[in-house]
Amino acid sequence: MPPSPKPKLVPADSKLSRQGFLDLRPSVVPCPGFTLQSWGGAHEACVDFLDRWADQAVDLGWTTLDIFGVHPEVGTIRPDYCGALVLSGERVSGIEESRIRLGNTTFYRDKPGRPSGAVPLWLFGR
Repeated sequence: MPPSPKPKLVPADSKLSRQGFLDLRPSVVPCPGFTLQSWGGAHEACVDFLDRWADQAVDLGWTTLDIFGVHPEVGTIRPDYCGALVLSGERVSGIEESRIRLGNTTFYRDKPGRPSGAVPLWLFGR
């Protein structure tokens, strides 16, 4: 039997991700694994992404979890559950169908072995 497909949370438009994310304050760490400093950088990078790249990401098939996913119980302590923007703190410099460039690093969407069951950062603990 083939494995179950990864759950997709693709918003009808990027406004849904923006609305969920902007409920998070840069002065309040949203989940375990962030420090106030690392969260501040990640928050800025995520807002920049939402302003500049979110529509293109949706058009390329990126899901909410591909970008903003975290482990539902331990947040960013489990980086294998984390989406492209959650851990980096770097601003996106380019996006393609299978990868996002973040400064000197690249996040690949279809990395083998990524577990399912992540939640969007703004739903952590709910």
